[in-house]
Amino acid sequence: MTRYRHLITDDNRKWWTLGAMCFALFMIMLDNTIVNVALPSIQKDLGASISGLEWTINGYTLSFAVLLATGGRLGDIFGRRRMFLAGVVIFALSSATAGFAPDETALVLSRVVQGVGAALMMPGTLSIITDAFPAHERGKAMGTWAGVSALALAVGPVLGGFLTEHVSWRAIFYVNIPVAIGAVVATLFAVRESRDTSVGREVDYAGVAVLTAGLTALILALVEGNSWGWGSTEVIALLAGAALALPLFVYVENRVKAPMVQFDLLSDRNFLGAVCVAMIISFGMLGVFFFLALYMQDILGYSPLEAGVRFLPSTLMIVGVAPVAGRLSDRFGPRWLIAGGLVIVAASLFSFSRIAVDSTYLDLLPGFMLLGIGIALTMSPMTSAAMNAVPVQKAGIASGVLSMFRMVGGSLGVAVTGAIFQGLVSSKLDSLLGGSGVTEAQRQSIADQLGGGAAPHVQGLDASQVKGVVAAGNEAFVYALSHAMTVSGFVALLGAGIGATAIRSKAKTSTSSQVAMAEA
Repeated sequence: MTRYRHLITDDNRKWWTLGAMCFALFMIMLDNTIVNVALPSIQKDLGASISGLEWTINGYTLSFAVLLATGGRLGDIFGRRRMFLAGVVIFALSSATAGFAPDETALVLSRVVQGVGAALMMPGTLSIITDAFPAHERGKAMGTWAGVSALALAVGPVLGGFLTEHVSWRAIFYVNIPVAIGAVVATLFAVRESRDTSVGREVDYAGVAVLTAGLTALILALVEGNSWGWGSTEVIALLAGAALALPLFVYVENRVKAPMVQFDLLSDRNFLGAVCVAMIISFGMLGVFFFLALYMQDILGYSPLEAGVRFLPSTLMIVGVAPVAGRLSDRFGPRWLIAGGLVIVAASLFSFSRIAVDSTYLDLLPGFMLLGIGIALTMSPMTSAAMNAVPVQKAGIASGVLSMFRMVGGSLGVAVTGAIFQGLVSSKLDSLLGGSGVTEAQRQSIADQLGGGAAPHVQGLDASQVKGVVAAGNEAFVYALSHAMTVSGFVALLGAGIGATAIRSKAKTSTSSQVAMAEA
């Protein structure tokens, strides 16, 4: 490795650093969506339930979200490069165990550990880039970072579909291992160590515990609400626990010596607006990817690869627009790019709400293109607005908080749209199959199969009933999906309003950043 050191100079080191971080970032974000098109295959192979499939997604995003701020904190204390490399190793090992998982439980547990590794890696990518680039060039660097992040989210379905169809769903986890090895080599080769010398060495274990309990209770209630019953003792207890734990987290953070979330960062309008936007964009994005992957295979009859390829228009829009958005953010400020991007995302979601049983891919194409444009216009300006609102020394904790809100939004997106979907599927099936001879238990089984990406199949029905079940299942799926997308569309519009009112103009943002740095 030493023989190649001459290739890195003081002038180009920042670009080598950006390349190394983006290489690893691609792997982290890929695992948010690469699993989606494999869900029907996982369901068939492991006999997973709809809640099991949701936890296959949410186990990763939830542990990722809860520990992101802690990952940023550990990087600030012990070295961002060191924590980043530790995260890469954990991520690679848990990817291997996920690939070997013999059942649903082992897969979910491996995904949880993957999220731990990603939480140690992710803040490092952003804080290392922030440390490497001067303020006037960060928009360009963040645009590349955000573009790679969004590109990985969009490429995931294509790569996942190819591996699932031509190798095995297990290969979607094995592919991380060589990428992790490359990330380690690139980081050792290019990245300098950095840390926040203004902080002590304490870790906020109490905050981690309370936040983990609160978010887990909330997500578990949303995922299991339909199967357990929204009025059941278990669901009410979980929601009550979340309602107590989340405010308690704020109380704890305001009293511990070294909080994982410094709430004074949220006193800056730009930072507060950016983290709210981060949660909302991920809410809409991951919910869309989860259910459209099922729709294209379950209703339209595409193979995993064919379904994954249909996400490419979003990918191409992201690739083309994200770098431009970063440069425009540097020049004109992030406010109207963020607001406009979320309006476009909302338009995409509303277009998906018009999906019908007999829709074709051409009907979906405008929505996919709008989705990619909206994501690209939102992500890099949002990131620049957040990171330019804090001193460079606080980049680690700030990036952890920003990424935490993104991943919490993603978990909520899957859980909330899943809860809406499952509830509406069940009610629609009851209205369509009432009086058909299909029992309530059989209707619930059909609803679970639809949510898991499987074609409805129930034993003990005659030919006419089977035909009616298939037709009703398709209609119920589309009905529930369209309403879930409508809800997500209104959430995106809310985000556009927050972006337009909370994010300041470029001039005020720059001044705020300079003042913060001068005071640090």
